[in-house]
Amino acid sequence: MMDKMMDFMVGRMSQEEKQLMMDRMMDRFFADMTADDKSKMMAQMMPKMMEGVNVMEMMPQMMVNMMGGEESEGGMMGMMSRMKGDNQKKGMPMMPQMMMEMMPKCLKMMLSNISKEKRIDFVSKMVATFVEQGSVGMSEEEKKSFHETLAEKMES
Repeated sequence: MMDKMMDFMVGRMSQEEKQLMMDRMMDRFFADMTADDKSKMMAQMMPKMMEGVNVMEMMPQMMVNMMGGEESEGGMMGMMSRMKGDNQKKGMPMMPQMMMEMMPKCLKMMLSNISKEKRIDFVSKMVATFVEQGSVGMSEEEKKSFHETLAEKMES
């Protein structure tokens, strides 16, 4: 009975009305939930929320928006760079520091689950990106040293 009533109510609402309702209800809805409760709920909701969404197209744009850019104050990077913390004291905004810590762990988990052919293609692209972007702003001597360090790592 409740499902029919909700379908009827929500079915008549515009997209804007649905978003407004969600914004107003969030604080009340999550007030007594633990982090574990929220995590379980997200695990159940994600498949429905992601229906029809092409993550492969969306992810690069999300990353650009999160990183914000040096001159930009918008996006996650702008917010993170304004936060005070240990990484700020080291002269590095929080988001790049988080990525440097998380990315190797994510790759360790992910790569073993990818076919050999796709893994070779992916790793080749990533190494090329790392070499190209990792040497930005380096002198020729620094680049040579950087390449030697990479070659040593690949040989071991």
